[in-house]
Amino acid sequence: MVRMSIAGVAGFILVFIESYIVMQFKGYRTVDFGGIAPFVSVWSMNFFLVFSILTQVKHWYIEREEAREEGYSEKF
Repeated sequence: MVRMSIAGVAGFILVFIESYIVMQFKGYRTVDFGGIAPFVSVWSMNFFLVFSILTQVKHWYIEREEAREEGYSEKF
């Protein structure tokens, strides 16, 4: 649930960061997404990007903790 919340907010922020980058490269003053559907489409792509990154980080952290526990149990 926390990953989904973070991914939703971060995906929304990424839409504006990406828009700003495009505006700077092309010299535009505004960006027209062409309606709500393309905006939501970009937001959902960013959501799944951030969600997948957070999932990978979670799995890495869990595996690291398990390795530490195994290391502690072997020492004692």
